[in-house]
Amino acid sequence: MARTLLARCLLLPFLAVALSVGATGQTLAAEEMAAAEIELPVPVVTIYAGDMIKDSMLRMRAYPSTFRARSAVIDAPKAIIGRQARRMLLPGEPVPVNAVDDPRLVSRGTPTQMVFEENGLVITTVGAPLQNGGLGETIRVRNTDTNRIVLGTVMADGRIKIGAQ
Repeated sequence: MARTLLARCLLLPFLAVALSVGATGQTLAAEEMAAAEIELPVPVVTIYAGDMIKDSMLRMRAYPSTFRARSAVIDAPKAIIGRQARRMLLPGEPVPVNAVDDPRLVSRGTPTQMVFEENGLVITTVGAPLQNGGLGETIRVRNTDTNRIVLGTVMADGRIKIGAQ
């Protein structure tokens, strides 16, 4: 009994030092792992194709630095907010770069006003876009009066500017 008590007294300081080293080692390992994580924006709700992505639909989620997505993913929420989903985005999954697009101001087949401006002359008519278009994109449009196909640039108000750009 005296031996056991003596052994406990002698080993206790060594055991305390070993535990503190182990705890410190674990703390450092945890800090290193936290530093080795990357934060990616992920949806908190299901976002359907065509939905405008809002800040409230996203949260940041930590992934290990060794995380490899199946495709390139967006790493900043500002790159997603205000854009439109091209396909369904699932909650908790990183958002692929090709899954979002700029909002469409012009939709294929929807009658849209076309504007031609040159030297103070302004001509407006109605056209049918042959493709979807976002701000500043050049798209093909069929003039509904003449059935001719022309190229035009989508403007911020949803009209299409034809002619000299």
